[in-house]
Amino acid sequence: QVHLEESGGGSVQAGESLNLSCRISDSEGRTNCIAWFRQVPGKEREGVASIYSEHGATIAADYASAVKGRFTITRDGAKNIVSLQMDSVKSEDTATYSCAGRWANFKFQCGPGEDYAFWGQGTPVTVRS
Repeated sequence: QVHLEESGGGSVQAGESLNLSCRISDSEGRTNCIAWFRQVPGKEREGVASIYSEHGATIAADYASAVKGRFTITRDGAKNIVSLQMDSVKSEDTATYSCAGRWANFKFQCGPGEDYAFWGQGTPVTVRS
């Protein structure tokens, strides 16, 4: 049984920071790859960041060009939480953010273009300009 639950969304002013959390319940170890996606109504879902781990250690993290340098994805293996630190947010970051998990045999299989088996419900983020 795998369960993902996001938290931390809210409303912030442009230029400020927000931290999203994805709490992972995975008793079978089926989610060594966690990604954050975002979606605005009427638009396609967009991959934001992904993180690949092996034996609990972070091996690689990747970011969409739109957020590189502003967002940071980290994984706390002990707490089973993947965080998305969002700094210098912009109005275009407004969206519902969801975390998703999958098993990846290699780090190149952990990215926004892959199929994710497990999804959270999403948490809304609004950036006020």
